Amino acid sequence: MLRRTFAISLLALTAAMPAFADAVSDAMADVEKYAGQKTVWDGPTTGPKAAEGKTIVVLAADMKNGGVLGVANGVTEAAAKIGWNVNVLDGAGSVQARAAAFGQALALQPDGIIINGFDAVEQQAALEQAKAAGIPMVAWHAGPVIGPDPASGLFANISTDAMEVSAAAAKWAFADAGGKPGVVIFTDSTYAIAIAKADKIKETIEALGGTVLEYVDTPIADTSNRMPTLTTALLQKYGAGWTHALAINDIYFDFMGPSLAAAGIAGDGAPKAVAAGDGSESAYQRIRSAQYQAVTVAEPLNLQGWQLVDELNRAISGEAWSGYTSPLHVVTAANISFDGGDANIFDPGNGYREAYAAIWGK
Repeated sequence: MLRRTFAISLLALTAAMPAFADAVSDAMADVEKYAGQKTVWDGPTTGPKAAEGKTIVVLAADMKNGGVLGVANGVTEAAAKIGWNVNVLDGAGSVQARAAAFGQALALQPDGIIINGFDAVEQQAALEQAKAAGIPMVAWHAGPVIGPDPASGLFANISTDAMEVSAAAAKWAFADAGGKPGVVIFTDSTYAIAIAKADKIKETIEALGGTVLEYVDTPIADTSNRMPTLTTALLQKYGAGWTHALAINDIYFDFMGPSLAAAGIAGDGAPKAVAAGDGSESAYQRIRSAQYQAVTVAEPLNLQGWQLVDELNRAISGEAWSGYTSPLHVVTAANISFDGGDANIFDPGNGYREAYAAIWGK
C-alpha cells in the first residue's frame, strides 16, 4: 500500500512539473515580445498640417521625475520642429504648486495646454476654466484611460497600455524567480493610474502563483525621505523571502540602493528592482551597471512628447485624435544597448520624428 501511494504521488508530481515549467517559460515568452528592437513605425501617417505660430504650456507634475522630464523634453523638441513656442511650468511635486502653475497657464491664454504626469481630476476647477475658455488640452498619464476624456475636457490622454506594462513587469519577476517570487509592490494612491497599475501587478503575480508580501502606498513626491527607511524595515521583516521589488515607476528605486548596500546586498542581488513604467535615465544607468535595478518597462518618453504635440495640432485643427498607442519596451542588461539605450532612454529607431514632420509638412 505504501509503495502504491508513493507511486501515485510521484506520478502526480511528475505530471505537475511540466505545467509549472510551462508557466515560467510562458511568462518569459510574453515578456520577450516587448524586449526586441522597434524598427518599424506603427503610428499615424496622415493628419493636419502644422497650425502656424502657436504658443503652448506644459504643466509638469514634477520635473524631478524622470518620466515627466523625458516627456517635457520630447514636447520641446517636437515644438521646435512644428514651429511653436513652449512654456514649461513645474508643479514641483505638490497639488498646491500644480494648482498655482495651472492658474499661471490660464493667465497666459495659450493656444493649448499639455498636462504632464498628474491626474486631471486633481485640478478639476482649472480644467473647467480651460474648457470654458476654449483652450484645447492633451495629457500624459492623466488618468487610467487612453484617448479622449470628454468629462475632463481632454482631447486625448497619452500613455502606453498601463495594464500591459504592469503585467510585463510582474511576469518578468515571476519568471526570474523560477515561479516563486516574493514581491513587495510600491504605489501612490494619489494617482488613479498608479493604483490601477499596482493592482494589475498584484493580480498578475497572484494569478501565476507567486506571493505578494506587501502592498506599500507611499507618495512619489516623498520617495527620497521614505524609501531608505522603508527598504530597511522591509528587509528586516521579510529577509530572503523578499525576492523582487516592483514599483509603478523608476523613482522609487532612486533611493533604495544605499539601504540595500548597507544590508550587505550586492547590486545584482535580491530583492531585484523592477519598474512598471517610465524608463528614466537613472534607471538605465542602474540596469547597465547592475546596481540595484534589473528591469524597467520603459515608455518612449521622447516619442510621447512628439505625439502630444501632434494630438494638440489635431485638436487645434478640429480633427479627431490619432488613435495611436505607443509601444512599451522591457529593458534589461541584455538589450540595453539599442533603441536609445546608449543615451539612457528608450528612443525607438522607428523613424517617428520623420513621420510626424511629414504629417505636419515640415
